[in-house]
Amino acid sequence: MHEPLLVVRNLTKAYGGILPANNLNFEIHHDEIVGIIGPNGAGKSTLMRLIAGVLRPTSGQILFKGTDITGQEISKTVNMGLASTFQIVRPFRHLPVIANVMVGCLSPRSKRKGEWVKTVEQRAANALEFCGIADLAKESASVLSHGDLKRLELARAIATEPDLLLLDEPLGGLNPTEARLVARSLKRLHKGGRFGRLHSEGPAMMIVEHKLSELMSIVDRVIVINLGKIIAIGSPEEIVKNDAVIEAYLGRDNSLAA
Repeated sequence: MHEPLLVVRNLTKAYGGILPANNLNFEIHHDEIVGIIGPNGAGKSTLMRLIAGVLRPTSGQILFKGTDITGQEISKTVNMGLASTFQIVRPFRHLPVIANVMVGCLSPRSKRKGEWVKTVEQRAANALEFCGIADLAKESASVLSHGDLKRLELARAIATEPDLLLLDEPLGGLNPTEARLVARSLKRLHKGGRFGRLHSEGPAMMIVEHKLSELMSIVDRVIVINLGKIIAIGSPEEIVKNDAVIEAYLGRDNSLAA
């Protein structure tokens, strides 16, 4: 059996007496899409930022492909194969859309992994096509809608050829049709469809998302966080029936699958 792709051990982040991450322990495997859910303020985005290297933990350890990356700079984790998107999209607004993605293609890892195409521009164009915004390649990023900015953020991340994608609300701000399309694209990417080519395997994914219907349709496992602690880990089918999750996340009168 392969060793886990990501291991989180006793991960804690404290702000005074507040613990948005409180002794978290879990593993992510190469062949998984894992959803991270919980109420607002539960600590989901803090967890993603700790793994990505945006925040340094107060204590605990993060191992990626067997290497300790705890508190490591984002540029180093990207070159190891860990890419992230965040809730607030921050493109290079003065640059064309395709140039935004070309920046990601220039990373040392991307240069090594992307030898199957000859030019950086072509790889960027393929990433945009995969995300459904190839027709906007020459437009300034400053004119994009919120939904198209989300797609641009995803294109920039997958252009680095990651082994693990951390996605913080990739469906946020999208209408139902857009959300379903992006969710299906993520599933296709995970299965090996990358930039119009088929690879033997795509990246593993951790996805924080509030649009639970779309999320539950593509994930293999779900980790539920409340008040900085993990309260449940299981399949989507197990999670939607978990009493503690229903009580903490939505209340008794709601359904996670709605």
